[in-house]
Amino acid sequence: MRKDVRILLVGEPKVGKTSLIMSLVSEEFPNVVPYRAEEITIPADVTPERVPTHIVDYSEAEQTDEQLFQEISKANVICIVYSVNNKKSIEKVTSHWIPLITENTDKDSRVPLILVGNKSDLVEHSSMETILPIMNQYTEIETCVECSAKNLKNISELFYYAQKAVLHPTGPLYCPEKKDMKPLCVKALTRIFKVSDLDNDGVLNDTELNFFQRTCFNTPLEPQALEDVKNVVRKNLSEGVCDSGLTLNGFLFLHTLFIQRGRHETTWTVLRRFGYDDDLELNQDYLFPPLKIPPDCTTELNHNAYLFLQSVFDKHDKDRDCALSPEELRDLFDVFPYMPWGPDVNNTVCTNDQGWITYQGYLSQWTLTTYLDVQRCLEYLGYLGYSIIAEQESQASGITVTRDKKIDLQKKQTQRSVFRCNVFGDIGSGKSGLLQAFVGRNLMCQKTIREEHRSYYAISTTYVYGQEKYLLLHEVFPDFDYLSDADMACDVICLVYDVSNPYSFEYCTKVFKQYFIDSKIPCMMIAAKSDLPEIKQIYGCSPLEFCRRHKMPPPQSFTCNTVAAPSRDIYTKLTTMAMYPHARLRCMCTCNRCTFCLCQNILNSELLQTVRAKLYAVILRRHVSQADLKSSTFWLRMSVGATVFAVLGFAMYRVLLKPR
Repeated sequence: MRKDVRILLVGEPKVGKTSLIMSLVSEEFPNVVPYRAEEITIPADVTPERVPTHIVDYSEAEQTDEQLFQEISKANVICIVYSVNNKKSIEKVTSHWIPLITENTDKDSRVPLILVGNKSDLVEHSSMETILPIMNQYTEIETCVECSAKNLKNISELFYYAQKAVLHPTGPLYCPEKKDMKPLCVKALTRIFKVSDLDNDGVLNDTELNFFQRTCFNTPLEPQALEDVKNVVRKNLSEGVCDSGLTLNGFLFLHTLFIQRGRHETTWTVLRRFGYDDDLELNQDYLFPPLKIPPDCTTELNHNAYLFLQSVFDKHDKDRDCALSPEELRDLFDVFPYMPWGPDVNNTVCTNDQGWITYQGYLSQWTLTTYLDVQRCLEYLGYLGYSIIAEQESQASGITVTRDKKIDLQKKQTQRSVFRCNVFGDIGSGKSGLLQAFVGRNLMCQKTIREEHRSYYAISTTYVYGQEKYLLLHEVFPDFDYLSDADMACDVICLVYDVSNPYSFEYCTKVFKQYFIDSKIPCMMIAAKSDLPEIKQIYGCSPLEFCRRHKMPPPQSFTCNTVAAPSRDIYTKLTTMAMYPHARLRCMCTCNRCTFCLCQNILNSELLQTVRAKLYAVILRRHVSQADLKSSTFWLRMSVGATVFAVLGFAMYRVLLKPR
């Protein structure tokens, strides 16, 4: 909605331009009329549309042509005033004023015109017969009003219509020659219908119509009024009503009827509520609401946004197979001006056996978009009508901005749900295999992926201590001399080498030493293609020794050359490292040679378990009588024994475990 309206009155001398303005302001005909009235500003609270209105007069005697041209360029609507008893002033409308205005306005944004026939009190006949052909010839003319400044006839109506021509113009909506709505208006209303059709059955039922009415006009329709609307449509268009609901054709017919009956403000109210501007394009303020993101913070969808996206998925998953077929996906994105997801998305998220995006994959892709490009996510949510259907102020209310990562490190806990892992490795080391295995594809499935459909991202969910988290894998291009800030910004680093290539590991060591040796980002070494014979790496030390020196977990074996979907254990470990970067995840060690592994094996050995069980039996079953349980000496001995046991355990931890 515009912040204000500027109305300019032009016309031949002595037609009553100044008298019209003064009669409006003083509500009486002035006895003395100056050559030109000063600019008048009408406050918003006294106008029907609640918009400040500026009324500007023009006088040929006091103003130059240059000043007139400037006023024409600044005006939102121009009233061409003629005298109904002066044929020459009527002829000047087409011979002088309309061409002059056309020459001094932008061709792409024509200013609406109002023809004003003043001095109707001096004649008994109407000038409409002469004016109607002019209105039909020039589409920029919104309407014609006959009035009298002396009798105050239609003065308020004149300026109301002028204001209405700016705020609710007919031009973008309707074509008088074809007597039908323009294509852009039909396209916008079609999107509005599809967004409002909550069950996607092609019909707006009573519940959906009431929600639509309440959303746009802040009041529900009474049952009888709802039935009257459907009867009007049914009477004029047989296919407009189906199963007691309004079809798309009926919805479009209803708005055509509003416009033809001069109630185009109703259509404009609907259009603006759904984000459209005066050119019937979605407003940038609607698509991109302000969202402040401090440095070192990430963006995620919140619970309300996920619920909305779930409802959108359910709305378009017509066969209820928890996956979107290509037809269902096109139907979902039909409210977009373009197709936002390309073939690479099918290789970024989980799909079913037919290659269709599953429910989990659908939510994962939205999570990925929110994390990598939140502005695009806001735009997409705007196309789907999130703020309207979810009854929120804007799409920004569906986004959570996480706290600074430094605070997470200080508190040694995080509230985030999405973690990024950048994957480094030489060409042919198995990076792509690692990504595709994460979304459930083994080596055989990966061979069917076309190169142009390849994705450098993969995202899915993992569970860490019972909590569902998203892990985002990003394959970094192997030219490590040109790593960008985005390549460095992540929660965990994955270094991949090929166990069958003796030169593969060296690349990982170079990347680590150049970029991450002094970083606080946890790193994991992946020994990929572990199904192939392992060849000694040509480097100064073995991968295991390298990891020990740099306090990294030992290399993790991985292969995607499996019959079923590859194991997901490694992704859980990566997510755990990303969530708890301060902790050393000793549970990953499986060497069976270090102090930690030896101690773990002893503690978990069958012999120790047997000894512990027998010790409990001796203390609690054989030597403890009812009298002992009531004796304070017995409990003193038990307390001392427990204390000694705790001290010895802590000493063993300090000596054996902590140095590691």
